Amino acid sequence: MVDPTRSAALSSPPEPQSGARLSSDDAIITRLSARLLAVPPPLPAAETLVPDWAPDAPFSRPPVPAAVLIALIRRPEGHTVLYTERSPDLRAHSGQVAFPGGKVDASDEDVAAAALREAFEEVGMEREDATVIGYMPTYFTGTNYLITPVVATVEPSGPFVPNPGEVHSVFEVPLQRILAHEAYGQFRIKRNGAEHRTWQIDHDGHRIWGITANLTRRFRDLAIDEVAP
Repeated sequence: MVDPTRSAALSSPPEPQSGARLSSDDAIITRLSARLLAVPPPLPAAETLVPDWAPDAPFSRPPVPAAVLIALIRRPEGHTVLYTERSPDLRAHSGQVAFPGGKVDASDEDVAAAALREAFEEVGMEREDATVIGYMPTYFTGTNYLITPVVATVEPSGPFVPNPGEVHSVFEVPLQRILAHEAYGQFRIKRNGAEHRTWQIDHDGHRIWGITANLTRRFRDLAIDEVAP
């Protein structure tokens, strides 16, 4: 699932300074598991939804259910979070950073099945390598997608290989960097004369912003029991 907004002026955060780890990754994930929803949240009624930014015109159809996978990859040096960069050849949202994910198909058993299917299609992540540990509350976008974030731990049995039809590259950000407050800056964009802001994370030449950064920040705040200002 990709971000709907377009590039604009931004402010970058400083690189986080090295320091003591907040806690062991396994301890953080164990604590996080207890805070996540044990089952997919029910989809809210359309009339109660407020999008993350106002669309140009009222929606003419019901929200589209979608799912993204927040994959916590176990590596020898510690856990990482998996991201993709969309192919620059795509007509829409080319080059943007996203979590693996997309629309929930009628054939998907639930949002977890949808997120894991998309992860396999986009980067070749094997279903058997992932263990779903819970769900985050839904996120409603200004493009009428109702996203359920699915959180899973992953013991990869092989390398992640981007599907060239959808994904330009795959990269991972250390979990400890995701949890660090100083890793986050603000991305600013003007649409129809109004300024909008999202979170922003820069890592190894990649810029994460928009929906993906906002979901990352919600994940981070849930993991360390902190509410975003």
